[in-house]
Amino acid sequence: MRASPDGLELQRIYSARFAGKTDYRTQVWRVLAPFFGQWFPSTGTVLDLGAGYCEFINNAVAGVKYAMDLNPVVHQQAAGDVTVLQQNCSAPWPLLEGKLDAVFTSNFLEHLPDKAAISAVLSHAYRCLKPGGRFIAMGPNIKYLPGAYWDFFDHYVELTELSLSEALGNCHFAIEKRVARFLPYTMSHGRQYPMWVLRLYLAMPLVWPIFGKQFLVVAQKPLEDGN
Repeated sequence: MRASPDGLELQRIYSARFAGKTDYRTQVWRVLAPFFGQWFPSTGTVLDLGAGYCEFINNAVAGVKYAMDLNPVVHQQAAGDVTVLQQNCSAPWPLLEGKLDAVFTSNFLEHLPDKAAISAVLSHAYRCLKPGGRFIAMGPNIKYLPGAYWDFFDHYVELTELSLSEALGNCHFAIEKRVARFLPYTMSHGRQYPMWVLRLYLAMPLVWPIFGKQFLVVAQKPLEDGN
């Protein structure tokens, strides 16, 4: 297995990458979090996988909230109602089986060292989700970013909406929604659009295939778990 950066190295990488962008990213996630909230109950238990600066989980409406990340900055960034799990996400999760209503992850799986680590993460998520719970994943689609995908030094695994769906199926998930082109690529570089543009974009899925470079995959743990 390829060696991954440790927590302090991750802190250095992302402090440099997101310098001067944290306020804008927070505004973006205030708009995005309610969109993803359609896939879990507002009183449910949600885990933000690879939470980083906790922009999603801090803005999610849920009864119980967890943030999991190896980067120690997660402790500083998590809101007061968020429980932090600082660990390697591919290691066993310290949660009871069937505890979670949803696992959400954005732009994280491609940073894992290899596909074995991704499979381990998906297996942990499956165990911890309730029957009917959902795994919600967004990330860069290598099909539409063949060169720019590698502009980030810590991208290791190439993923598409189809390859991730296959990995989820191998872990017994059922695919509920699969979008090859969802959001544009990155908030780390390029123009910072006003929030009304993002709200309009989310409300107009017909334009997603024009601008989208990231996939969206929603998978469900079957109501009757036969495994």
